[in-house]
Amino acid sequence: MSVVPNTRKRVTTRRLIEMKSAGKPIACLTAYDAISAAILDASGVEVLLVGDSVGNVIQGHDTTIPVTLEHMIYHTQAVVRAVSRALVVTDMPFMSYQVSPQEAFRNAGRLMKEAGSGAVKLEGGQRVVDSVRLMTENGIPVMGHLGLTPQSIHQFGSYKERGSTPEEAEIMKRDALALQEAGAFAIVLEKIPATLAAEITSLLSIPTIGIGAGPACDGQILVWTDMMGMSTEFNPRFVRRYADLHTVMIEAASQYVRDVKERSFPSDEESY
Repeated sequence: MSVVPNTRKRVTTRRLIEMKSAGKPIACLTAYDAISAAILDASGVEVLLVGDSVGNVIQGHDTTIPVTLEHMIYHTQAVVRAVSRALVVTDMPFMSYQVSPQEAFRNAGRLMKEAGSGAVKLEGGQRVVDSVRLMTENGIPVMGHLGLTPQSIHQFGSYKERGSTPEEAEIMKRDALALQEAGAFAIVLEKIPATLAAEITSLLSIPTIGIGAGPACDGQILVWTDMMGMSTEFNPRFVRRYADLHTVMIEAASQYVRDVKERSFPSDEESY
């Protein structure tokens, strides 16, 4: 019996940096479970982010703050089992890296060792540089995250655009360079002016991944349930809906209910 080899090469952090150098855009989406991860991996995305947005999308919270490290380990394990090509990156949740670089390193290590993640992502600039450096020097790939940082929602008080003032823009550019110097392999830029994202992208030798940050970033990321049209209440202008699964699922479930009520399901062919 012959075995057909898997010819799809696994995406690595090095591959993403090579894609930036070659001018090839990087496609990224979130994933939280095995079945959606398998489907999205088959689509050809380079990165699947197990985001702490699981708190909003799966757990029903208003913010990402309640998400724990144990939650992220659990969801990452499910995603990793289903993925054969994409680089799986896991968000470090609130209070898993803020206390000290040593604690951040231990928690990132758990995401790599117990969950099988290919890299971790954490929010912030200068304040997390020591943690990023400790991780990268010890073999843990790190993706940064600047701009709108959802874990800081209570500090900022809103989800409005970041980097809109000259002062904030300069800080963000310095933060991006500091993260790169500390060893980060990529940086997410969330909800910042497109012109600022373009400047930061040109400054860096590592890829920028945009969400609401314009077309000049080296890659783009969206929450998969947003781009598939499963959510109807969240309608930011940076989300393009590629499907209307909300309507499809309601129609399918409604038809199922009717068939059950009318006793037309199951049929003789669907029975034993």
